[in-house]
Amino acid sequence: MKSSLTILAIAVSGAAFSQNISQKLDAAVQKLMNSPAAVSSSLSFYVTDENGDKIYDFNANKGLSTASTQKIFTAAAALETLGKNYTYKTYAGFSGTVSSGNLVGDFIVTSNGDPTLGSWRYEAFSPDNFKNKLVDAIKKSGIKKISGNLIIDDSYFDHQTIPGGWPWDDLGNYYGAGVWGINWRENQFDINIKGTEFKSFSYKLENVKWLNDLEAEGNSDQSLIFTAPNSDVALINGKLPSGKVTTVSGAVPNPPMQLGAEIKSWLQESGIEFAGKVISNSQLELNGETAIKLAETNRIFTYESPALGKIIFYFLRKSINFYGETLLKTMAKEKTGNPSFKSGVAFMKDFWKSKGINPAMINFADGSGLSPQNYVSAKAEVQSLLYSQKQIWFKDFFEGFPTQDNGMKMKSGTMRDTKSYAGFHTSKDGKKYVFSIILNNYTDNGGAELQKILNQLK
Repeated sequence: MKSSLTILAIAVSGAAFSQNISQKLDAAVQKLMNSPAAVSSSLSFYVTDENGDKIYDFNANKGLSTASTQKIFTAAAALETLGKNYTYKTYAGFSGTVSSGNLVGDFIVTSNGDPTLGSWRYEAFSPDNFKNKLVDAIKKSGIKKISGNLIIDDSYFDHQTIPGGWPWDDLGNYYGAGVWGINWRENQFDINIKGTEFKSFSYKLENVKWLNDLEAEGNSDQSLIFTAPNSDVALINGKLPSGKVTTVSGAVPNPPMQLGAEIKSWLQESGIEFAGKVISNSQLELNGETAIKLAETNRIFTYESPALGKIIFYFLRKSINFYGETLLKTMAKEKTGNPSFKSGVAFMKDFWKSKGINPAMINFADGSGLSPQNYVSAKAEVQSLLYSQKQIWFKDFFEGFPTQDNGMKMKSGTMRDTKSYAGFHTSKDGKKYVFSIILNNYTDNGGAELQKILNQLK
């Protein structure tokens, strides 16, 4: 048994170490905040050890715009409430009857909002994989001709595809893609552009007309795409280099109808006769017609997504805003029956309040951090990380954290006038830290400066 003197010595040594690292962190923070670039900046910074004991605090309770470090809240809540093995499902089938190969009725495709449907990120889940399996299922069912329409049932979520508060500048770009009941190719398209001239698209974009205000100038991509949900007009402006081809990525304005158009072409390529219309349930509603649903007894095809644990990996590692908003709606739908963004935000806030986080420090506006109306404190982020590290799904969560330029494994957040980091780090001497640092309204390279502060934990 250790003597009381030995225990006292260990305690004193630990306190001295904590004070030493705290002093180093404070010196680095004061240097940043006293710099000319920080004259109107706000910083929230909190560090604990692995047990949650405070190491350093600078305005830790202060709510700031977080950008993508807010994704840690959504990822953890989704793993906890849905389970790491949760999968999304897409179904296909028909209404009416099939006689001598002729479907007298409609062919219907429906989903519960799978964000990975047609994604290029996962082995065995590519657009061609979905195409081949769907066409094969149709042929095996004996359908050779579809006399009705192709119905894309996009009704699983509500009609609002974009969270309130997202800036108009973001909506048409790939990182501002919205959420539908049926999503396709991550609701993203790419354009190869030389100067101001469109050279090619990653795939044929259906029913979209373009206005082009590009200028051929500069050495980098300074362009913006503007598309609105359900609109057939897209605008691109800004500047692109004149001497090389630049790939610019945008958000599909109507993913359900994009998928429908592609399925129509697959049917034709496969020799399956189809002369009807491609229409979504949203469009039927707009036309004053009754939505058409797929009965379970008429399903001929089920397509399952990768497990949620794998989706979370890409959500955090590649910081996919679209995944965050889909997860927010999914949790709201599964747990409250109301798939609205407001319901999802309220569910998330209640979830983290139940884990001991002060609700005043988690003012969520979306599930990804893209909205500048999000205000979260560094202490709240650390508390969520401390909770997450104790859960059985933590391995799936932690694997998604990228390694940043300074070699530390942590989630980053970047937005105009916002830079943040949150994560875990083990120092060279074995000390384990949990931290969050958020900087707003800094006029220089905030990421580099924050990494210099965090380097004190090495």
